[in-house]
Amino acid sequence: MGRITLEQVRKAFGPTEVIPPLDLNIEDGEFVVFVGPSGCGKSTLLRLIAGLEDVTSGEIQIDGKDTTRLPPAKRGLAMVFQSYALYPHMSVRKNIAFPLRMAGVDPAEQNRRIEAATRVLNLSEYLDRRPGQLSGGQRQRVAIGRAIVREPAAFLFDEPLSNLDAALRVGMRMEISELHKRLKTTMIYVTHDQVEAMTMADKIVVLQAGVIEQVGSPLELYNRPRNLFVAGFIGSPKMNLMTGEEAAKHSAATIGIRPEHISVSQAEGVWKGTVGVSEHLGSDTFLHIHESGLGDTVTVRASGEMDVHYGDTVWLTPDMEKLHRFDADGHRIADPTTH
Repeated sequence: MGRITLEQVRKAFGPTEVIPPLDLNIEDGEFVVFVGPSGCGKSTLLRLIAGLEDVTSGEIQIDGKDTTRLPPAKRGLAMVFQSYALYPHMSVRKNIAFPLRMAGVDPAEQNRRIEAATRVLNLSEYLDRRPGQLSGGQRQRVAIGRAIVREPAAFLFDEPLSNLDAALRVGMRMEISELHKRLKTTMIYVTHDQVEAMTMADKIVVLQAGVIEQVGSPLELYNRPRNLFVAGFIGSPKMNLMTGEEAAKHSAATIGIRPEHISVSQAEGVWKGTVGVSEHLGSDTFLHIHESGLGDTVTVRASGEMDVHYGDTVWLTPDMEKLHRFDADGHRIADPTTH
């Protein structure tokens, strides 16, 4: 079991409050991602759950048990850090076995757990190698294996892929997601990369300045961001946000439309603009449109075969059913047909 509950958890360093009191429920078996910009408190929150930071006030429960004052080793959690933290002089087998040896686990049970973990992680053929003989992705899998053998109530990942190159990040992202499906164990994953959050999470927790801005599934946050911060943070490329006269037409202080919800024509449309930089990515082309009368540059996701060039005049037409409206305080204005 791995149900984690935070009740009015607060963290301050002296007079500086970095996490105001917050509540959060993480259900058993969920893959939850904490996401937000640098300094938003996501790693601090993870460390509070792990017991690596002391809670200033509030309570942390794991499976209904108050663990707020328990040391990390007594919480039944396993953490995987950004740094692999492997022992370079030890083999893969010994690195993975280390926490079991420290806990006094019987050698036969150690072998059973090591074999099971390395089979899941495709590491069986590397058990006698040392970390220096492995790739970055393989080393990260060893670090994950060391966590798996502890058979924890939950896994805590603190930006585990940030030291990997782009191709390895994508591969490891898939491997961790597959691992979650197989183990069905609660996982909490910290990242500043909203693409990782969108592709991996059952539930995303968006943080800003220690405050939870919104909690929901990836599609809930994508389709119905609660405020301007979430609207601008979730989605890649990010949502176009417009103020002024165009927003006023829709009884809003700010309107938002995602790049993929704008069609482009060289003949007719709602907004007229001039093509600036085009980013050709193969299947997609991102067009940055200037002089549209909407203030800032508008980004549009178009077909990869869209034949337009710098300086061309184009017309943009938003899908009005996909328009997002926000009030003067930045909060979402409910659609007329929803609550």
